[in-house]
Amino acid sequence: MVHPSWFGVWSVCLCMAVGMAVSVSHGADPSHGPRIVFLGDSITEAGAGPHGYVTLARQSLAEKIPAAPPEVIGAGISGNRVPDLLARLDRDVLARKPDVVVIYIGINDVWHSQNGRGTPKGEFEKGLRTLIEKIRGVGGKPVLCTPTVIGEKKAGTNPLDGMLDEYADITRGVAADTKAPLIDLRKACVDHLAEHNKADAEKGILTDDGVHLTAAGNAFLAARMVEGLAAAGIVSAGTPQDAGKVLRHVVMFKFKETSTEADVARIVKAFGALPERIREIKAFEWGTDNSPEGLQQGLTHCFLVTFASEADRDAYLPHPAHKEFVDLVGPHVEKVTVVDYWAQP
Repeated sequence: MVHPSWFGVWSVCLCMAVGMAVSVSHGADPSHGPRIVFLGDSITEAGAGPHGYVTLARQSLAEKIPAAPPEVIGAGISGNRVPDLLARLDRDVLARKPDVVVIYIGINDVWHSQNGRGTPKGEFEKGLRTLIEKIRGVGGKPVLCTPTVIGEKKAGTNPLDGMLDEYADITRGVAADTKAPLIDLRKACVDHLAEHNKADAEKGILTDDGVHLTAAGNAFLAARMVEGLAAAGIVSAGTPQDAGKVLRHVVMFKFKETSTEADVARIVKAFGALPERIREIKAFEWGTDNSPEGLQQGLTHCFLVTFASEADRDAYLPHPAHKEFVDLVGPHVEKVTVVDYWAQP
């Protein structure tokens, strides 16, 4: 019987222990870390779903800080612009008494300029400043994010790239003036697409329509959010026991009898090419079994992929290059075992 696909196995693992945030009082339950609200538009609304970036960020933070995991809440509504966030801030955010509010907005402020419903630059800037002031007024810490992409072609060639860059610059300026932490998602996405969108496709790398996120896009954004919160000192970068360690991702294959030596060689070569295609991979090695104990259970090939963090591993799993490799190896694998562990480098 063919073993379930490796892709399916890690998809299940990636989603384990993910749940909706529980509304609790931190004063009553000190086991919880800070309450973090992600405020935004349809990207954030979808991000609170089972495979979305808000959910993945919640899971990653819970793994990093198991003793007092942050409470993570998604507060996204489709079509929202800065004026919409201001209109519902009290009800949807401040009423929850947040410790941190991550403001990820700007796509619709730019996108809707095409139908006369965009947000003028002055109003956009003023709105961001007001959001920051109101959040700080209740003791919360605001974090600003630059808008991501409207189209995935190389920088400057998507129709709204120029305007997106202007609004990203406004966000950066407000963050600098108000001393609010900044997560520069625009730069992160543009840099990632420059490296991974060699075909210059309009969509399909981080987004499925040029704006809304694919599984890889959600994982990428979650990783950037967690990194940004850690860089701002809002959350721990990792648990104390993991400090200075690296994350090993061990994959072992038993190939089908029908797979030829050429098939296996092609798979090994493709696996070895992933570090050049996925920047999150810190190191890679592989080898074939030579144990004399006879306990291999038919597993003949072992691959060791090293990551600096769980966030990097979580970005790797749904990465298009990794999914392409999974599609290649799937028809030839009878059995697969995957084990992850922390180790001293």
